[in-house]
Amino acid sequence: MINFSGLLKSAEALVTRLEKLIPAQMEEPDWGASIAYLWSDQGPLAGLRPIYHPSMLRLEDIQCVDKQKAEIDRNTRQFLKGYPANNALLWGARGIGKSSLIKALLNTYAKDGLRAIQVNKEQLMDLQQIVDQLHGREEKFMLFCDDLSFEAEDPGYKSLKAALDGTLFGLPDNVLIYATSNRRHLLPEFNQENLETRHPHGEIHYGEAVEEKISLSDRFGLWLSFHPFNQDQYLHVVQYWLKQLDTPSSDWESTRAAALRWALNRGSRSGRTAWQFAKDWKGRLAIADN
Repeated sequence: MINFSGLLKSAEALVTRLEKLIPAQMEEPDWGASIAYLWSDQGPLAGLRPIYHPSMLRLEDIQCVDKQKAEIDRNTRQFLKGYPANNALLWGARGIGKSSLIKALLNTYAKDGLRAIQVNKEQLMDLQQIVDQLHGREEKFMLFCDDLSFEAEDPGYKSLKAALDGTLFGLPDNVLIYATSNRRHLLPEFNQENLETRHPHGEIHYGEAVEEKISLSDRFGLWLSFHPFNQDQYLHVVQYWLKQLDTPSSDWESTRAAALRWALNRGSRSGRTAWQFAKDWKGRLAIADN
């Protein structure tokens, strides 16, 4: 007796394997639909999908990182004007404004032709396919890789390394890569690897394992570091967001004490924590009045 159930499962498995072997059909993106796009590698119709409701953050919303903001803003303006500009790695403490800066740049310069394409770590193997769709277009594209970190065996690591600098496949003049990470070197580092470092004639020579890990982040021409806020910076951002939310602050001392307790409970003094507190505080006052 024929086992139709087993045959069906085998056929489905075969189709799935064949789909992976057949190159995906690339649809032309709807470039007028949005200023931001997300790369999708799902199914036979993989491609760039519009993000219909991108973040509306502005550059002035990113507080207490003025030096970093000025540097990435300058680099982006150079890029938009057709001057040489660098791929950028924004690294450091969480919640300080790394990703928010990229979103704010997009909103600020979308009118000048800037567009953003978000590429997840797992999709970096498709970088060449993505870039192929951007060649020759008038817009300027930021390939945005958020919260980037790798393990040694991740295939996307070598794809990104090659795209930045290293093989015949490169980025066209209308494409930059902006990546954010909590790690400066994007790969985990171990004490044993640092023991391989030598200091002949006063010069530092890293071991092979460390050199390999440094080599990826070293291919970003612009490094921007972000460090945790101190108490005054955190409270400054709290006040900024309370003002943006049109929240009464007649009793700043009680608001200040609540903001500090909020940060203590979260174990973080950051722009993100300040924004979350401001929303909570605004909501508390609003519901108390009703």
